[in-house]
Amino acid sequence: MSLHDLDPVIHAPKRLAAMAVLAATDSVDFSFLRDHLGVSDSDLSKQMSALADAGYVKIVKTGAGRNRSTSYRMTREGRGAFDHHVATLQAIVAADAGPAGTSGAVAASSSGSGPE
Repeated sequence: MSLHDLDPVIHAPKRLAAMAVLAATDSVDFSFLRDHLGVSDSDLSKQMSALADAGYVKIVKTGAGRNRSTSYRMTREGRGAFDHHVATLQAIVAADAGPAGTSGAVAASSSGSGPE
């Protein structure tokens, strides 16, 4: 797997964090996710709309007026995309692991073979 296998929709930090929360539960409500991610209402709406537009998240709105609530759940397509994205990140990290768990970049620069 390579950098080209990373999903640009999921890779954005706030969306990746939201998908991680959704991967651990059936659904989550707006206020919990907003507070957990530490973002504003408008920012969460924007991030979740991007995930919904990609087909990764289902937005569920219930009630009306002041009793209106919004929750999110990961779709089957979203689960597959998230799992693939995480596996790609893990493969990139594993491929770059050098001796004694140091990254290949650190190992190369400390060996004196890289530019100073």
